[in-house]
Amino acid sequence: MLQAPPETTTVPAPGALAKRRILGILIWATAFGIFVGFVGVPSSDPMAVFGWLWLATIAWRNHLPWKQHLLFLRDWLPIVLLLMVYNVSRGYADGLREPYVTPLIEADKAMFGWLTGGQVPTTWLQQHLYDGTTPWWMAVVTVVYVSHFFVVPTIAVVLWLRTRPLWARFVRRWFTLCLAGLITYFVYPAAPPWWASDKGKLAEKVTLISDRGWDVIGLQGAGNTLNELRVDQSNPVAAMPSLHTAWALMAVVFFLPMVRKRWWPLLLTYPIAMTFTLVYTGEHYIIDVLVGWLYVGAVFLLVRLAERWWAARQRTLRSSVR
Repeated sequence: MLQAPPETTTVPAPGALAKRRILGILIWATAFGIFVGFVGVPSSDPMAVFGWLWLATIAWRNHLPWKQHLLFLRDWLPIVLLLMVYNVSRGYADGLREPYVTPLIEADKAMFGWLTGGQVPTTWLQQHLYDGTTPWWMAVVTVVYVSHFFVVPTIAVVLWLRTRPLWARFVRRWFTLCLAGLITYFVYPAAPPWWASDKGKLAEKVTLISDRGWDVIGLQGAGNTLNELRVDQSNPVAAMPSLHTAWALMAVVFFLPMVRKRWWPLLLTYPIAMTFTLVYTGEHYIIDVLVGWLYVGAVFLLVRLAERWWAARQRTLRSSVR
């Protein structure tokens, strides 16, 4: 009985493929720019973030049939759903008990009070670097803050396109880190500096300014969208650990063994910039950041041990079958 030949995909010549990719990405970038201008930055919604990333993969691989593009949904829909469950679940932590405030304040004062005159670093930075106006460099601060919602998902999607085994390793560490953070939010709910200031727990005033840079960029709509998401989805007890800085450090540490050491300082500027942004804007204490870094180290160690155990078990099973 004759069988139908396997379905093949005709790959354009290198020059034609490059032109198609450039055109596809330009169309995608234009559509994304219009969306941001009228609707805002789709930051806190995993479905929106991965929806745009999926469209980017279609634009980049526009020579492939639709069956290939639908594989994105097969591989990523469970992950997006898990992220949505994570976003919803952590919001329940704020109703279980009164959040911890004083231990975090005391920890930052103990570590840096000698330098800040007895204040937490957040209030000291805002007193010296924020006077109620919005200087140009606030745009950089806001972009660094919002990058949390895009950098790690973008890295994961690029790895998915290029090498699935590396993508799987990256995703395992990413979700183990999220799970560890989520458990901590329930076990040790902790409030950030802006919340402590609003409740009168800090003597000095803290203003939440992580979104002020949108005015400098000229994307007030993006800022408004971020504010609405903050009101709808914010969790005032998700300060410990700081997953903002943990994601940033994870994204860098994952690739350090793959690049030359001379590039390490450049890569590490990202988690350092995220740390400054989070402390300065009133989102986190430094103790939150340090605990987030410890979580990254622990997750990498535990996941690596689990991977080695699984690989050894698979080798044993294959040997027994033979």
